[in-house]
Amino acid sequence: MADPSIYTYPSPLEGFENLPPLPDEKNADGKSYVNPPAAKPSPAYKSFVPPITNDERGGFDVHIYFQQNIESEVKFATELWERIRREFPELRVYRVWDKPVGPHPIAMFEVNLFTPAQFGAFIPWLVINRGPLSALLHPNTGDDIRDHTQRATWLGQPFPLQIGLLRRMLQRRAEEAQNGQQTNQLI
Repeated sequence: MADPSIYTYPSPLEGFENLPPLPDEKNADGKSYVNPPAAKPSPAYKSFVPPITNDERGGFDVHIYFQQNIESEVKFATELWERIRREFPELRVYRVWDKPVGPHPIAMFEVNLFTPAQFGAFIPWLVINRGPLSALLHPNTGDDIRDHTQRATWLGQPFPLQIGLLRRMLQRRAEEAQNGQQTNQLI
């Protein structure tokens, strides 16, 4: 986990300053509040909010982890991988790694989400269907360290990522880019 004090955060009300106070009126359930209508739906329904990417990289990565030395988890992960490819063919799904790779401490496979609609369909589905497996969900903003730590969300048991290794991978990638080399390493 990242220390939240090392980052700065804009006000959640940025862009909503100087508006009239919200009403204290409650809905019929007596618990939730009546919200004033918006002039139009939030743009977050159609595209990911900045700085999340909306390009071919995908806005979110989902890494689905399994313990490669537990036969039942290997079987479940392989079946889940197949089910995801069949039920969500529009998503980009990578190979099943049978050992740790990159900063990921155990076996896993990765799924990329490109739109808020895909996110809204896939993540609730995964919450129900991930079984005994864990999943790391992170945005892609161009800040890989922060995306894998402070901005990451876990479903199930979290596993400590090898952030030092991730830093070294990113440094090597930057050096190779300066030398005109291109890499396609998994993060």
